Amino acid sequence: MKLIINLVLVALVALFIWILIGSIQEPIAFQAEKDKRETAVENQLKRLREAQDIYRNVTGAFANDYADLKNTLRTGKIMNIAVEGDPDDPNNNTITYDTTYEAAMNLVTKANLNLDSLEYVPYGDGVKFDLFADTITYQKTLVWVVEAKTRYADFMGPYKDIKYKKYDDTYNPDQPGEKKYYLKFGNRTAPNTSGNWE
Repeated sequence: MKLIINLVLVALVALFIWILIGSIQEPIAFQAEKDKRETAVENQLKRLREAQDIYRNVTGAFANDYADLKNTLRTGKIMNIAVEGDPDDPNNNTITYDTTYEAAMNLVTKANLNLDSLEYVPYGDGVKFDLFADTITYQKTLVWVVEAKTRYADFMGPYKDIKYKKYDDTYNPDQPGEKKYYLKFGNRTAPNTSGNWE
């Protein structure tokens, strides 16, 4: 009888140890996976922002759809104007302008951008970043704005469950308006291309 009681106690202790280890490992695993996925999405957003910057150098605007963005980057040219002489010097009559054109793909290659996967959210199983670009009146001036974003629920996979909020008070991947609802760069209402992780 004493042997049975000892075996039951050993089993209970082993069970409590297993539960304790699990309760320690779960928040660590969540944070590690969240950090890994956030970093991958942030890096892809940076690449998309770089592509939009190159597009803007070609067209003077931001792209509102991926087909136009990629086509322009593959075929567009960027105008470069070199000025010889000082245009601000009233005594200088020998000012010359030399205009050259560079293929936008040169900058795409230098930035190491993969145009075929540019719009896809890492860990998103084919989900694309929401893309918006348009002109707005900002401080009485017409300006271009751009925004690209994705919800945490789109890339957190099994960790998008609200139960993980207990490890991060700001984490709520399904609740619009919450701090940890999405990752994005740009702003629909202001000429700002910063990322919300920066």
